Amino acid sequence: MKILATDLDRTLLPNGKWEADKGAIELFNALTEKQGVLVVYVTGRNLQLTEGAIREYGVRYPQVLIGDVGTTIRKYEQGDWRFDEGWITHVEQASPKWNADRIREAVADVAGIEEQESEHLNRFKQSYYVAHERNDEILKKIDTRVKGKFDEVIIYSFDSVDNKGLIDFLPNSATKQTALEYVAEKFGEEKKNVVFCGDSGNDIFPLTAGFRGVLVRNADEQLVENVKAAMAENPKLQAYFATGGFKGLSGYYTSGVIEGAYHYGLFSDTPE
Repeated sequence: MKILATDLDRTLLPNGKWEADKGAIELFNALTEKQGVLVVYVTGRNLQLTEGAIREYGVRYPQVLIGDVGTTIRKYEQGDWRFDEGWITHVEQASPKWNADRIREAVADVAGIEEQESEHLNRFKQSYYVAHERNDEILKKIDTRVKGKFDEVIIYSFDSVDNKGLIDFLPNSATKQTALEYVAEKFGEEKKNVVFCGDSGNDIFPLTAGFRGVLVRNADEQLVENVKAAMAENPKLQAYFATGGFKGLSGYYTSGVIEGAYHYGLFSDTPE
């Protein structure tokens, strides 16, 4: 089975500062449909914001939505979303010490963070806006209060459009990486054959976990450096860095996803 997983914002969606290729989204939609690719969106967006993106940009519905930075999984079947209850059970069993309320209490007095709106939180996701210019200092304080106590993982990223630092506390079993591993297993595919496309800090885990990685041309410089460092340590890791020029496409956003999918053979001009 051909599985193409991709982040949304500034990866598949052209919502950054770089100019997008006209027709790239339509080409992506057509290629995935005609060539029998199972599409998975792996995003920090919740369901409502994901549906908003589908309407606004015209990207196709995926077969699977890994939302809320990996804490929710839904299948899209016959025009409706079906929540994967098995994922909830899996996370509860794999991360028994996880407790969002206790994490909230632990970081309540840390200056420079602001809890995100309720629609961006759930039982497995406790998230904050962060004063980016002080992120090192803030993360050190957070580590002393939280790290290793709640079966958690702490993910920091930077929104270059809104100029905001973002921090997510998640169960260590409910990240973009672990959710995609779960989906791949459900569909009977080895992770080494699954393509994952990303652009920013919270994509580092799936990009260095043994999937076939794709970094779109507009990927954050820090992410590019981190992925290259991981590849130097582990030569078995696969990552493709879109450069543009392929089929006249720029390599930014959707075009980079298409370029990477061709690189790994998910798309072909002579499909089987």
